[in-house]
Amino acid sequence: GLGVRLGRRTSIHRNCRFYRPSHVTIGAHCVILRDVLLDGRRGLTIDDNVNISEGVMVFSLHHDMNSSEFAAEGGTVSIGDHVFIGARAIILPGVTIGRGAVVAAGAVVTKDVAPLSIVGGVPAREIGSRPDVLTYTLDYRKFLG
Repeated sequence: GLGVRLGRRTSIHRNCRFYRPSHVTIGAHCVILRDVLLDGRRGLTIDDNVNISEGVMVFSLHHDMNSSEFAAEGGTVSIGDHVFIGARAIILPGVTIGRGAVVAAGAVVTKDVAPLSIVGGVPAREIGSRPDVLTYTLDYRKFLG
């Protein structure tokens, strides 16, 4: 296979792309919808019950715009349990998204997101919070996903 470490009952849908899949770990009961990019070049860990919507891009490596050599730089991305990431959001290198957080559709996440917070915008900033009552288990299977 691709070398992605994958938890049980996780669903990955069509047209998902992986950079360095051997450095991507996805927990149990996750839903990764269509056209998602998951970059493992500096490491990517996704915990359990995470829902990643269509067109999301998660990067762990990019270029230093101030470097005379346009040097590559990055860091591990960590996404906690029960996180929801809305359609076409972008997560940049080195970011940790805390347990139960929500990233609104179209947001660009440039820094860590606190547990249970809701962030949106470009760059993403806190716009709300989620109650600490998250006990659900995702078990989504799309027919011909």
